[in-house]
Amino acid sequence: MRFQLTEDQRELKTGVRRLLERRFPREALRAAVDAPGGLDRELWRALGAAGFFALALPETAGGVGLGRPEAVLAFEEAGRALLPGPLVATHLAAGAVPGAAEGEVVVTAVAGRLVEWLDAADVVRGDATGAVPLRSVDPLTPLHRVPRAAAAGPLAVLLTAAEQLGSAVRMNELAVQHARTREQFGRPIGAFQAVQHLCADLLVRAETARAAVYAAAVTGDPGDIAAARLLADEAAVRGARDCLQVYGGMGFTWEADVHLHLKRAWARARRNGGVTESEELLAAGLLS
Repeated sequence: MRFQLTEDQRELKTGVRRLLERRFPREALRAAVDAPGGLDRELWRALGAAGFFALALPETAGGVGLGRPEAVLAFEEAGRALLPGPLVATHLAAGAVPGAAEGEVVVTAVAGRLVEWLDAADVVRGDATGAVPLRSVDPLTPLHRVPRAAAAGPLAVLLTAAEQLGSAVRMNELAVQHARTREQFGRPIGAFQAVQHLCADLLVRAETARAAVYAAAVTGDPGDIAAARLLADEAAVRGARDCLQVYGGMGFTWEADVHLHLKRAWARARRNGGVTESEELLAAGLLS
């Protein structure tokens, strides 16, 4: 199989990145972190107008008419930009919940035993009875815990993996950029072998996860999706940790963005039943 992106897919990926750079630049991210004020409805409607939530919805139903691979590319860019909100739930609700595709309605879902952005949502899919607020490690992912776990569908798991992939890619970019510009002992820290090894590990994990996520988007096989989820979670979490090491003490400061990616990666890793559900699915497949 060939997993090279088509010209249209590359243009879609570039278009989503430019949209997010324009509507949710770093300044907007930092403002949201420093002064959390709930979900940005204007940004949500802009995403809907751009077709972000309706990518996989058939054209006959008012959608863009694309498929899983294109949705994965869009969610990869959302993960790279740390775009907040119940993106996966709203995307999956397009066509089923009026207004979700257009970004006029915010939809969240019970995923495992967690619900993201419950207070900001107009519609909750699943049973959120007895939800209790949690103190989230991620300042831009408010969480509630529900008493009963809910199983996640394969597409929700795949899109979560795509977001994790986006974070892993961004961590690699930031680490390499810092290694090239930060100097110690009269030369860039990227000249030191220990830093080179960290950057190389970042790249290998990100590219391995990319191959798995893209392949799962093509096949749609639950086992492939579970494997992609495990690799993407590892690439995002370990990638952020290694990027912190490249940054040194600066990476732990509030002003750096690295800790935000680590915290979001932790939060995503608990979504949709967490990695345990994917591990159990793969183990069941091997035993059978």
